[in-house]
Amino acid sequence: MAEKSFKYVIVGGGVAAGYAAREFAKQGVQPGELAIISKEAVAPYERPALSKAYLFPESPARLPGFHVCVGSGGERLLPEWYKEKGIELILSTEIVKADLAANTLVSAAGETFKYQILIIATGSTVIRLTDFGVQGADAKNIFYLREIDDADKLIEAIKAKKNGKAVIVGGGYIGLELGAVMKINNLDVNMVYPEPWCMPRLFTSDIAAFYEGYYANKGIKIIKGTVAVGFTTDSNGEVKEVQLKDGRVLEADIVVVGVGGRPLTSLFKGQVEEEKGGIKTDAFFKTSVPNVYAVGDVATFPLKLYNEMRRVEHVDHARKSAEQAVKAIKASEEGKSVGEYDYLPYFYSRSFDLSWQFYGDNVGDTVLFGDNNPETPKAKFGSYWIKDGKVVGAFLEGGSAEENQAIAKVARLQPAVESSEALKSEGLSFASKI
Repeated sequence: MAEKSFKYVIVGGGVAAGYAAREFAKQGVQPGELAIISKEAVAPYERPALSKAYLFPESPARLPGFHVCVGSGGERLLPEWYKEKGIELILSTEIVKADLAANTLVSAAGETFKYQILIIATGSTVIRLTDFGVQGADAKNIFYLREIDDADKLIEAIKAKKNGKAVIVGGGYIGLELGAVMKINNLDVNMVYPEPWCMPRLFTSDIAAFYEGYYANKGIKIIKGTVAVGFTTDSNGEVKEVQLKDGRVLEADIVVVGVGGRPLTSLFKGQVEEEKGGIKTDAFFKTSVPNVYAVGDVATFPLKLYNEMRRVEHVDHARKSAEQAVKAIKASEEGKSVGEYDYLPYFYSRSFDLSWQFYGDNVGDTVLFGDNNPETPKAKFGSYWIKDGKVVGAFLEGGSAEENQAIAKVARLQPAVESSEALKSEGLSFASKI
């Protein structure tokens, strides 16, 4: 097959690819210099929409409404935008072989792509229950959510199983967001997860108690401390029951699994240095291989604020790391330099009429402030994390834009704290005065 050659190639067509393309256009890229190779059939879009507005029964989000870069308040990059900029979008094309020494990528269809500079933006793949050999995990109507195709299949199932029973396996980001959206679609919802409370990687037990109480008030049943060990099917091969490790059996018309993801690095194994499960980069997202960069979920990078190497799976970092890499690439071509990536970890979620934001690091002692009673209408509460006498992280539910900016500032500046009792009584006002 014919070989195609580009100056720059981005492999992966998610959020990071879209933001990198915008930055290339901003910095100046010649027609035909840049290609994005994606196994998805559509131009890059804001992935978080899939677990939120895309599944709403009323006024659902649909493409082209959430193509990048609307998620950060920017211009929406429609497929025509790439054409206008001379950027080649190579869609429905899965790369199955990467030879970094030869600057070559090969697709499943046997096409060869050559590059001078490669940006790895392959993101993550979902962890599937079939990976662990869970009995019956290949049944119909067991869903995972990563790409728009997954969301479309789930929507069809929701329509087909109107007012049916849904089981959510997992109590993290995806579990909580999908639990809410299934309830909004009028399904009877059970959530199952092994941990003692939801979102344990971030939430304290006090924070989790609010969300679990709120979900329970909405009629969602939460089953903690156990896992799904098997599924039974009906004569159509559709899931009928979920068997739990503790012996319970749950009826199910739809099962949605959200038990985490893995960075997609297998194409590059043995060719590039890795650390902490990702591809090791410097503060400009340059890997151990000259002219190869890695951004977003796959990159393990120096987190300057905490002086350590980290891998961050979040849309905010996907956007910002992509922009940083492109700025660094263009600067080095001009013999200039850019500042090191100085990232403040940031996570957020929205479900029902709730909305929380977190900034910084969730290590050390915690101080809860405000009202975290799930019965309270429009509850507003938060938490600070204190390490070595300084505030290193801050969480807020129900904050305004200004209040969220205030907790971000606290996490960035890490002010000293005299006593946790004083901090508890000051609450949000501590952040507002920094």
